[in-house]
Amino acid sequence: MGSEKGCCCGCAPEPSEEDLLKRLDEVVAEYRAKPGALIPVLQIAQGMFGYLPESALKRVALGLGKAYSEVAGVVGFYSYFTTVPRGKHLVRVCLGTACYVRGGKAVLDAFKAKLGIDVGQTTPDRMYSLEVARCFGACGLAPAIMVDDDVHHRVKPGRISQILAQYSETKGEQSWQAESPTPTP
Repeated sequence: MGSEKGCCCGCAPEPSEEDLLKRLDEVVAEYRAKPGALIPVLQIAQGMFGYLPESALKRVALGLGKAYSEVAGVVGFYSYFTTVPRGKHLVRVCLGTACYVRGGKAVLDAFKAKLGIDVGQTTPDRMYSLEVARCFGACGLAPAIMVDDDVHHRVKPGRISQILAQYSETKGEQSWQAESPTPTP
């Protein structure tokens, strides 16, 4: 197999891009004869890479016999797909009407400042990506955010460090964490 990057923590090594592309070729071969294969193959590819790099899009287009522009068009159309690496944790701040009125913009600004990124960006350590959403169906508990699949209600800018700390693998490892721990209510 191709080169793999070792890890100092004893966990499984991360596969190289070359290894991932070989696996993608296997997926494309499995789906090639199935009608409507493009979206499922792109979903699998994004799951493998964490995003859709140009090399993967070209491989999918070639393998499924589609024009690159068609594949790229599908990726650009659906907000689920991303051509930019996402962080391990996806932070989505609701800016629907109720959340916006109750301070959602201030919460978003606090996340931007704490993580040092803007909407649509990922932290340099690839731990967090920041996005805006329109509604989580929790309007009575606004402002709301989601981190991965967890919804947090009545979020205040001052609680951002506490929320992020729940998702850090090693407390104190990240530069965005609070200088002094905040007690959990």
